[in-house]
Amino acid sequence: MLQNTVGFLLQALLLIGLAPLVQGLVKKIKARLQNRIGPPLLQSYYEIAKDLRKQAVISQHASWLTRYAPYIVWSCIVTAGLIVPSFFADSPLGFAGDVLMVIYLFGTARIFTAWAALDSGSAFGGMGSSREMAIGAIIEPALLLAVLGVCLAGKTTVLSQLALQVAGQSWDFIDPAYGLAVLAMLIVVMAETGRIPVDNPDTHLELTMIHEAMLLEYSGRYLGLMMWAAQVKQLVVLNLFISLFFPWGIAGGLAEAGIAGAVLLYLLKLALLSAILAVVETLYAKVRLFKVPPLLSSSMALSVLVIILRIVM
Repeated sequence: MLQNTVGFLLQALLLIGLAPLVQGLVKKIKARLQNRIGPPLLQSYYEIAKDLRKQAVISQHASWLTRYAPYIVWSCIVTAGLIVPSFFADSPLGFAGDVLMVIYLFGTARIFTAWAALDSGSAFGGMGSSREMAIGAIIEPALLLAVLGVCLAGKTTVLSQLALQVAGQSWDFIDPAYGLAVLAMLIVVMAETGRIPVDNPDTHLELTMIHEAMLLEYSGRYLGLMMWAAQVKQLVVLNLFISLFFPWGIAGGLAEAGIAGAVLLYLLKLALLSAILAVVETLYAKVRLFKVPPLLSSSMALSVLVIILRIVM
């Protein structure tokens, strides 16, 4: 009981505390690749702290949904993060079929974000919501199919068991279907985190922005919670990618002897993925909006091919 409580608190602190640092690391690496100094590594912490202290200004046309949506979105993302393993497989909220619950919580957070943007009556909010839901209609099935390909290989839908199986039986999982699943999941990661080439988190151009358009009517603590939730979601998606495809070195639980090495290896993998995101954003530009669905559909096609290969093989 005590170990479960400690694991719950540690995972929660890891999510809400490390997420802004990952965001700052991506920005810092991207700036260095572009021969810029870039913002401080802890800039995301400063911005969240500043927003949480400021008074929120709400549109007079907004209802209760605008006020409560940030708390609902933040809670959904953090709950999903408590299900996904990080450096130890014994996740605090893990249960049979928990991988489906993670996708459901992502969808719930997306819906409430879009509803809140529509609730304010802003034209930009409506535009961002329509774009977000159109992309979500493609990326959520792609995510489900990509994860299902790994579940078929492991014959389980429990993330902790999948992570331990892939880590312990690596050569049984590494095959052509595994490579296709990694590629499909990489596209999903860029879409779910709202990064180039799907979206640009640093832009405020009304013709291109997606996630940022839904937050234009927010300020103060509400904006801080929404930005914090987006950063936590980025970390959760990276944790999902690591636990499904590169869980080597993961510890079974907090009481194991190799927990220190598991933490260091986890941080190294997280830094490597952050560097990959920064490199992709440096080498590629944001694609035009009408070209986003074909890009995301390619991820779904790869995932379907993975499932077919798993069934045939």
